[in-house]
Amino acid sequence: MDNKLPSVPFRPTARDFPGHPMPFSVPDGLRLELSRSRIVEGEEDGFDEWMSVLNDRYDECLASIPAQRAVFEATFRHEEADGSTWIYHLSLMGTEGSGLDEEHSIDATHAAYSRQVKEPGWEELTPKFMLTPDHIRSAMLSWAKSGEEPR
Repeated sequence: MDNKLPSVPFRPTARDFPGHPMPFSVPDGLRLELSRSRIVEGEEDGFDEWMSVLNDRYDECLASIPAQRAVFEATFRHEEADGSTWIYHLSLMGTEGSGLDEEHSIDATHAAYSRQVKEPGWEELTPKFMLTPDHIRSAMLSWAKSGEEPR
């Protein structure tokens, strides 16, 4: 890291944090989250490897999301002015979904990389607005409730 600039602090939320209240624009039954964590210094290549594994095993990742009720997930990498590298994770999920199930190979791999590459915990940004066309909103709600495609 560049010692000339102050370090960007990392203040993870408590593990028992219930999540921020959802704005009116997020339908009941859905949870919108934008989380960030610092990548452990020296693990930047490990982060890239982690994301390559998830991309290479995309079909396995896709098969794991019904139980999680994940409508979508997106992960970003960002380098701050102080030289620290951060992971940002955007997700929309059903409120009744489960987390990673490490009984599944891809979830166990995903969790292992997380423990190795990023600082423990997440900072949770506060959701304020979500805009979704009605036909997509209906499909998202259906998926979030059942983990199955709408019929």
